[in-house]
Amino acid sequence: MEARGQMKAPNVRPLAETGNRRKRRSDRAPSVTDDAIDKIRERIVSGAWGAGDRLPKESELAAELGLSRNSLREAVRALSQLRVLEVRQGDGTYVSSLEPDLLLESTGFVSHLLLGETAVALYEVRRILEAAAAALAAARIDPEGKKALGSSLDRMRDAQTVEELVEADVAFHAVIARAAGNPVLTSLLASLSTRMLRVRLWHGRAADDALDVTREEHRRIYEAIMEGDPELARAAATAHIASGERWLRRQVATGASA
Repeated sequence: MEARGQMKAPNVRPLAETGNRRKRRSDRAPSVTDDAIDKIRERIVSGAWGAGDRLPKESELAAELGLSRNSLREAVRALSQLRVLEVRQGDGTYVSSLEPDLLLESTGFVSHLLLGETAVALYEVRRILEAAAAALAAARIDPEGKKALGSSLDRMRDAQTVEELVEADVAFHAVIARAAGNPVLTSLLASLSTRMLRVRLWHGRAADDALDVTREEHRRIYEAIMEGDPELARAAATAHIASGERWLRRQVATGASA
């Protein structure tokens, strides 16, 4: 019997044991489903199956790939969630269009879940990509793009609420991303720029009486692109995103949720 007043030690696993369990999970052998996914991916990468192609019937494909039908179904389900495959009820399974915006959808979902220092790291990536997009846009933007960019800037200037500012901000950066002429870059930027963070950032700027400063940052990007100066556009976009990054770092440092 324990002595009165003696506290019973909590049932906590030793750190070494916990670490070993994590290591075992990371070192485990690939599952049969992983193997099935790899085999399907290899067919697509090799060009054996192209965008829009219909896969063989389940029984035929399982035999062809040396898989059980259960592991094949799991692989197809997983790749469907990643938008690599498209299952059409009563028709069959097809390779998707494999367009960047489709394949990067999951990146946009995950971006909303990143918090704290990881959110700051994400913003660093956005700073690099937004600068590259602005430089490309300055060299490639067409008259229609220039008109759309000017319209977005006007909306930002005339906005009366934070919500209107966010909509104009999203439109402004989307025009630049499209004008860059790189569909992968365009899709990546769309997936990394979460609307939730934009709303918080603009509210933060409003609280700091810095809305005019932010509008001025956008104007500098606009003018550099209109002048067709890639390096000036790169510098202006870098400075703009960096100011948002500094705000986010302060939020994390003071313990505010990012």
